[in-house]
Amino acid sequence: MTALDRPRYKVIGTRPVRHDGVDKVTGRAKYGGDVRLTGMLYGAMLRSPHAHAKIKRIDTGQAEAMPGVRAVVTGQDLPDQGDRIVELGEGATNMRYLSSNVLARDKVFYTGHAVAAIAADNIHQAEAAAKAIAVDYEVLSPVLDVRGAMADDAPILHDHLRTTSPTGETETSDTPTNVATRLLHEKGDVEKGFAEADVIVEHEFETATVHQGYIEPHAATAHWNADGKITIWTSTQGAFTVRQQTAELLHVPLSHIKVVPMEIGGGFGGKIPAYLPPVVAMLSKKSGRPVKIIMTRAAVFQATGPTPGSWIRLKLGATRDGRITAGDATIAFEAGGYPGSVIGAGVGCLFACYEVPHGRVEGLDVCVNRPRTTAYRAPGSTQVAFAIETVIDEICEQIGMDGLEFRLGNAAQEGTRRVDGPVFGCIGMRETVEAIRNCEHYRTPLEGKFRGRGIASGYWFNAGMRSSVSASVNTDGTVSLIEGSTDIGGSRTSLAMQLAETLGITAEAVMPTVADTDGVGYNDVTGGSRVTFATGMAVVEAGKDIQQQMVARAALIWDVEERHVHYTDGSVEGPDGHRLSFEELAAQQMTTGGPFVARGAVNAPGQGGAFATHVVDVEVDPETGKVQILRYTAAQDVGTAIHPSYVEGQMQGGAVQGIGWALNEEYWYDETGDLKNATFLDYRMPTCYDVPNIETILVEVPDPAHPFGVRGVGEVPICPPPAAIANAIHQAVGVRMRQLPMSPPRVLDQVMHTQS
Repeated sequence: MTALDRPRYKVIGTRPVRHDGVDKVTGRAKYGGDVRLTGMLYGAMLRSPHAHAKIKRIDTGQAEAMPGVRAVVTGQDLPDQGDRIVELGEGATNMRYLSSNVLARDKVFYTGHAVAAIAADNIHQAEAAAKAIAVDYEVLSPVLDVRGAMADDAPILHDHLRTTSPTGETETSDTPTNVATRLLHEKGDVEKGFAEADVIVEHEFETATVHQGYIEPHAATAHWNADGKITIWTSTQGAFTVRQQTAELLHVPLSHIKVVPMEIGGGFGGKIPAYLPPVVAMLSKKSGRPVKIIMTRAAVFQATGPTPGSWIRLKLGATRDGRITAGDATIAFEAGGYPGSVIGAGVGCLFACYEVPHGRVEGLDVCVNRPRTTAYRAPGSTQVAFAIETVIDEICEQIGMDGLEFRLGNAAQEGTRRVDGPVFGCIGMRETVEAIRNCEHYRTPLEGKFRGRGIASGYWFNAGMRSSVSASVNTDGTVSLIEGSTDIGGSRTSLAMQLAETLGITAEAVMPTVADTDGVGYNDVTGGSRVTFATGMAVVEAGKDIQQQMVARAALIWDVEERHVHYTDGSVEGPDGHRLSFEELAAQQMTTGGPFVARGAVNAPGQGGAFATHVVDVEVDPETGKVQILRYTAAQDVGTAIHPSYVEGQMQGGAVQGIGWALNEEYWYDETGDLKNATFLDYRMPTCYDVPNIETILVEVPDPAHPFGVRGVGEVPICPPPAAIANAIHQAVGVRMRQLPMSPPRVLDQVMHTQS
């Protein structure tokens, strides 16, 4: 679709002030920690000091006798789950693992694993009582990395665990393992493809465990009422999945739980699992009072899902004229203490940017003594992009070809079949590469010693899933929009704008509200870049419902058949010049038949996927290894930019997080499995002093699956930065970095090694 072919929108593509902006900047918005209830108790948790140990005995007697203590819970207070597998909105989960992760039962699997919780009159009493709980541990040897965990003599985390094969069957071996799942995807004839190659590059890569780094820690408050109904107030990316997780874990009816989503101070995938709600609910049941727990920052780092560290072996072949012939890879992801890493996404993303005629990719989900890993912005894709994009850069160096020309020649396009099976529809990989090739940044010569320029591309699937909304027209011509998707990056406004565009009114005339689980129909999580896409589709449905109701009402008023009445651009028009504006018809609704109330519900298909290509300039200090980002430009296929400022913000935020992942961020454990940098002082995230302004290029290749061509934009910008920076470092000082983060000591070590 060319620019001339695209629809002309009145609201979409503009930049209205966000609907929740005033509350956020004035401090009126309420977050998880702001909940205050009459009679509320305060909770604290006891966490394991060991990375791997059996729990032989827990003695809570002294703690229960301390002043102000009202309730104590341990893992034994949670119902036994067996091996039930339950679909929780973002994949199937073994409830036994989920329950044990919330409160350990027989074993702890990482330092910081929750063992018990206390509710007391104030936080000081709760914390003192938690320290008084006596736990008798039998300390076991930990295993802290995937390769060590796969060794024959590795300590075993779960004695019952056997590997699930690529066919979905469980291996019958009597020997327990730490490898929970093995995936395998194949396309074509890999050996034939490598035989056709003129150049073959094969390397191993390692990426560290990193955390999402959201500003607001996890917080939850629960009141288990005398009638058996439970209300939970929490910061979450999915109120409905919190409801379901809590219901399953406590064995209570789903209808007995109401989850009130508070404003959320960041999530990036890390606030999908429920860590606190089942615990505060049980404390409330035991005490008969509301209970609130706010995690400490150390607990957030120690015990909430970071993204998995990884080991990747990648082999890629190409001809001298720049055509990829074959790819072969093995990817091992940390699952943490329990099975369930994002390995499926990793194997799907590895070759997705390119036409790979012959490919094979194996994925391994490996348990280690670290917190259970979870999603972090395009989960699994950043790790594999680091590997393939650096290998492509090396191939281009060997054949003497420009990296952008190589990517253009091999870019995935409509009709390309991925190695893991699916065939692409309308996508914009090629367009993002062209945007970088044509941008002022790339065309400007880079001068100076120890400076380099790198490029890299990345891919994320983007999700559809289920969403529902309701809308009601007010007599003053405004519309109240009720939706259930937690607003992390401005989705209230992006949804309001889509409803406004559908109805032909202004964005300011739509008043969006994120409701609790009793106030709106089911909605899947805010994740997978799905809200503006899928909930937007539900909003468009609701808008069309309002249109139809207004047409019917106008026909009644004018005493004509509905087929003679049409809704056009914010007004209803009929025969003989009859016309009523949206505001006029809204004002008459109560006297002509009653209120206009509409609904929209979708089970949206998957999106076409999002692609991004980035270019970065760096300067490397060869005496310290420090890498300075000089300039950064991100091009991304955004489908149709509903609110360009929000799209740019997502691209910039993702790029900055990718820069942090590339250069500094990592979990640092000692040999016993004790996390040594569980604070923002020691866990080094980028600040405004570390990055320049991120320049953005919005490439719009509309997704035909959406009425307005929307594509999710929040995930893929984190994928290219590590590889782009690695490629820039190589151009600057001639070293190839194959381990993240590329921190000053690692870069300096490689520089010194090259010089020697």
